[in-house]
Amino acid sequence: MRTAVALGSNVGDRFGNLRVARDAILALPDVKQPILSSAIYETEPVDCEPGAEKFLNAVMEFDYEREPGSLLEQIIRIEEELGRRSDHPKNISRTIDIDLLYCGERKLEDARLQLPHPRMHLRSFVLQPLADIRPELILPGQIKTVGELLADLKESANVVRFRHDW
Repeated sequence: MRTAVALGSNVGDRFGNLRVARDAILALPDVKQPILSSAIYETEPVDCEPGAEKFLNAVMEFDYEREPGSLLEQIIRIEEELGRRSDHPKNISRTIDIDLLYCGERKLEDARLQLPHPRMHLRSFVLQPLADIRPELILPGQIKTVGELLADLKESANVVRFRHDW
């Protein structure tokens, strides 16, 4: 099923952190072609501590045939390998943040995972890169396309293309 993750980094070598995370995701045995990758965008931190540096954000979409919980566990391991501790406080600067956005039309809500991601339709730092690769996609639970949701957000001016290739 088509699955998407959002990647973000605002500590250290932000671009390098995204590339290492992307490569680690692509190396997972159950991640299959075709792979779609957005451009990288620089964005203001949202709900972070005062003085937080800007984030680099991107989205990847790929085929994944196992259960979403299995992918979540692998994503957490990748984050930990890149220096994000398991007890990292929410909304604090981080070397890497990988969020599972959707797994096909699956709807899931438990203590560890909510699918689709409950706030992605409100975040231009997710919608802008997602619109690069899937502007016509209607997210589970929405009636507008990703492109239309992005156009409705007023904060999208704070999302600046940083780099197209990575």
